[in-house]
Amino acid sequence: MFLIDSHCHLHNLKCRDKKNGINNTIKKAEKKNVKMILVVSTSIKDYYLSKKYIGEKPNILYSCGIHPNNIKNEKNDIKKLKNIAINENIIAIGETGLDYFYSKNGHSEQKLLFREHIKIAKKFKKPLIIHCRKAIHDIFQILEEENNKPYRGILHSFTENYISAKKLINLGFYISFSGIITFKNSFLLRETAKVIPIEKILIETDSPYLSPEPYRGKENQPAYLYEIAKLLAKLKNINIETFTKQIKKNFFTLFNLSDKK
Repeated sequence: MFLIDSHCHLHNLKCRDKKNGINNTIKKAEKKNVKMILVVSTSIKDYYLSKKYIGEKPNILYSCGIHPNNIKNEKNDIKKLKNIAINENIIAIGETGLDYFYSKNGHSEQKLLFREHIKIAKKFKKPLIIHCRKAIHDIFQILEEENNKPYRGILHSFTENYISAKKLINLGFYISFSGIITFKNSFLLRETAKVIPIEKILIETDSPYLSPEPYRGKENQPAYLYEIAKLLAKLKNINIETFTKQIKKNFFTLFNLSDKK
């Protein structure tokens, strides 16, 4: 079995000794068949911290972006992001997007920053990793206005309905499910997952956040990815091996990676 965590923040794990703690977390993940991990940054500082603590490993991939909630600290760091995006070890641009949950103000600045990420992704031909919270309408408006197909990317930790999923897929995006889909009150999300084409699905932990059942209340980690895969395979009414093979294919296709595994 070959599992891929398509979105996590290993550098945010609570460890006294970050390097050893992260290395141990990666080893635990490998024992649970998580063979590849995409470490996603939410700021320029975040990216350099992740590189400091994790370094270069064959099974660790990187993405860099400025999260909408970090706009006050890094709204003028687009030039730095462009310089980082050139690096071959950066396979995606983000985490970017819109978040209206915590603030009713500053939406125009978020939109401008999101558009800049889209331009960078197009320039360097790298997929976007999009965060969306209470802002799906504006996400679609911007994607459609900035549209220059083919788009590539992910709506991470998806919690929207099937109509939104279908629109994203038509724009060239994949739908990534996190531990939220295992929550007892996520009935509608599970129903939506049943009808999304398996060829457009990815899975993630978003660790150290959103621990899936039965680990809720604990700090999340990539080793828990199996619980998400197991549930989605059940929803799709296929065995776990078939499911994980397709998810691997999806990931390698999206990021244009050579499958030597």
